[in-house]
Parts: sequence; C-alpha cells; structure tokens
Amino acid sequence: MKNISLLLSAIISFYMISCTFSPGNPVQEQKNNDPLTELFKVEIYDSTALELISPDAGIEILARGFYWSEGPLWIDELQSLIFSDVPANKIYIWNEKDSLGVYLESAGHSGEENKNSDRGSNGLLLDSENRLLLCQHGDRRIARMNAELKSPQETFFNLADTYNDMKFNSPNDLAIDHAGNIYFTDPPYGQPGNKTGEIGINGVFKTSRDHEVSLLVDSLTWPNGIALSLDQKTLYINQSDPNNPVLYSYEINQDGSLSNGKILFDFAELAKTHKGLPDGLKIHRSGVIFATGPGGVHLISPEGKHLAAVKTGKSTANCAFDSDQKYLYTTTTDMLLRIRLR
Repeated sequence: MKNISLLLSAIISFYMISCTFSPGNPVQEQKNNDPLTELFKVEIYDSTALELISPDAGIEILARGFYWSEGPLWIDELQSLIFSDVPANKIYIWNEKDSLGVYLESAGHSGEENKNSDRGSNGLLLDSENRLLLCQHGDRRIARMNAELKSPQETFFNLADTYNDMKFNSPNDLAIDHAGNIYFTDPPYGQPGNKTGEIGINGVFKTSRDHEVSLLVDSLTWPNGIALSLDQKTLYINQSDPNNPVLYSYEINQDGSLSNGKILFDFAELAKTHKGLPDGLKIHRSGVIFATGPGGVHLISPEGKHLAAVKTGKSTANCAFDSDQKYLYTTTTDMLLRIRLR
C-alpha cells in the first residue's frame, strides 16, 4: 500500500505540473534548469556578430504556457514588455518587478461577445506620440488604443480596415516611418481556414497619417514580418511560405512606392532541418536584421550575410529589443524568452 500511495502521489504531482504549464494557463518562470534550455544556443557564423552577441549568451525562459505568443514590444514608460497571445485574444505584460500579468483583454477581436475569440492581436507598435498601435486579426484592421499606456482599455480608433472598400484579411505586422506612414502586411492567418478573404490578395500596404491606404506589393504569397532600415530607405519583409521561405528587401522611392524587390536571404535550407518559418523581424541600431526563421532568430547583415543564429528549439514568431538593446526578447511558440546582448 505504501508503494501504491507513493506512486499515486507522483502521478498527481506530475499531472499538476503538466496542467500548470499547459497552453492558456501562462505562468512566470521561476527557474531556468528546464531540459528545454539544453536546446538553446548561440551560433556565430561571422566574427562581426561578436560585437552584438556572445556565443555564451544566456537564454532565459521568462514565462510560458501561451497558445501562440507574438508581437513583443518594449515600452520604456512602463519599463515592461507587452506581447500578444493571438488565440487567447489577450496582450500580456512582463517586467522584472511584477513578473507576468494580463495587459489587455479582447485585444484583437473587440467586444465582450468576442472575448474568447481565437483571433486576437498580433503585431504591436508605438507611434510618435507614444500611443499603442495594434494589428487586429478579429477586427481585421490596424487600430490605435484610445487609452494611456499605463491604463489600457478595450477602446480603439480605426486607422485602416479596407482597401478599395474591401475588408483586409487579418493585418499581421507593422512598421512606422518618421512621417507617420504605417507599413503593414495582410496575410490570411486570422481568416477561417487561412483562406484569403474578399480582398483577394495577401498584400503589403501603407496607410498615411490621413488614413489613405495604398497597395505596395500584391505578389507575395505569405507576407509576414515587416521592418524599415535605419535610414528608412529600405523595407524588409519576411515571407512565411513553406515553399518559398525568404526575406525580401525593397527600395522605398520618393513617392512612397517600392522598387527593386529582391530576395535578401533564403531560409529554404534551414527550413529542411529546423522548426519554424520566416516571421517577425527587428532592426538593431547597428543596422543588422534580427529575423525570426527556422530554428530561432537569425542575425543578417543589410547585404544579406548570415552572421549568427539564436537557436531556440521551437518555432519563434517575433522578437524585440529593450530601449538600450541590452536584451533581445523573443516570443517562441508558447514561451517568452530573453537573451543578453552586448
């Protein structure tokens, strides 16, 4: 009987631990000796990467238990990172002092009746007035939260939701230039069955400060992450097509149109042996592109040279820096990770 009791106790303990870390029940990570961390590593392919990251850089699990974590954004005013959990329709907040909490409910599919929608927010960004911009899958638009960052509320102003009177699919990621123009991608990930809606394309768009929407690219199959170069003369777009997983670059013309589109980096070989596809990306102050892709986060020079990789062992959706670029944060499937930079 004693052995049976011990066995039952062990089973119950295991079950409780498993439930604690199940998707949809996020928790602050208290330790980093998880077996998963054995998969974490930094690989250096070019010595210039050593100025940005050490091959011995520590990779921490800050929180886990999400459905699909996305869109990380550091907010200096709050000294916190916020990020989306798309299927949960929530934005979470993490910081050193208070650890993990819910920042905003119904973040991407507004309305009490949509609270449990699986089409939440995705990409997040601050504009020049420190207001939160969101890519909303459920509401199928680019929106601005009409509340202070320190007092978030489910109240939004519509910035763009149609092109030629046709609803967007599900805006996914966004970037903003000095003039206030917002560049964004519109794949159908938030659509039932991942099928393009009435707009008929998976496009890359721009909306001006006056909310005039223009189509920039209609030839990409699965446009995803998007970012502007430091001089704002180049637009980078990750394509998460398993048949053509690549990072594109485009020149931005004086009239705001794009030209000379080319493949800057091809992830095809990496996709054969690693989990994930090209997704989000951010630009380091050095100009180096930190692009999520097969295996984790890849450091790519503006010329397309593969400098290094942060291997996470899981599909990694997006990444972000803190204001000092002391750390790189990644939303990696069901986890929030942090990597020390130089």
